[in-house]
Amino acid sequence: MRRATAGLALIVSGVLLTGCGGGDDGGAEGKPAPSASGSEEPGGGEGGADKGGEVVREVTLEVEGTGKTQIAYVADGNKAEQVTLPWKKTVELSLTKAEQEVGVLVSVVPGSVPGEDGMLKPAPCTITVDGEKVDDNQDGKDVLGCKHMVK
Repeated sequence: MRRATAGLALIVSGVLLTGCGGGDDGGAEGKPAPSASGSEEPGGGEGGADKGGEVVREVTLEVEGTGKTQIAYVADGNKAEQVTLPWKKTVELSLTKAEQEVGVLVSVVPGSVPGEDGMLKPAPCTITVDGEKVDDNQDGKDVLGCKHMVK
C-alpha cells in the first residue's frame, strides 16, 4: 500500500509540474505554449486586457565561466544539461493574469567550476527579465544558484 501511495504521489507531482511548467517540448521552438485562456494570439498582443490580460516576458538565464559543467534550470520546462561555458538561454514566457499576480518561478543552478584558488565553486549565474537583471549568485558565492518569480 505504501509503495502504491508513493507511486501515485510521484505521478500526480509529475502531472502538476508538467501542467504548470508552461512549456511544450513538442511545439515550435521559441514560441510560447498556447494559453489556458484559449487566446490564439501569442502573448495576448497589445490588447492583452481583452484577451485574458496575458503579457509576454523575455527571460534570459546565463552561466559564466569556462569549461564544461552540469546545469539545471526551470524556464520553459525543467531541464538538466551538460553544457560548455559560457552558457545562455533566452525564452519568452506568456503569463496569464493569475500568473502575473502570483508569479512563475524561473531558476538556474550551475555546476562547479575551478575558482582562482583552485577550489571548486558554483559558476556565476544571472537572470534577466525584459533586459533588467533580477538575480545573480554573487559570482558563485550563493550555492543555491539564481531564482526569480516572474510576474
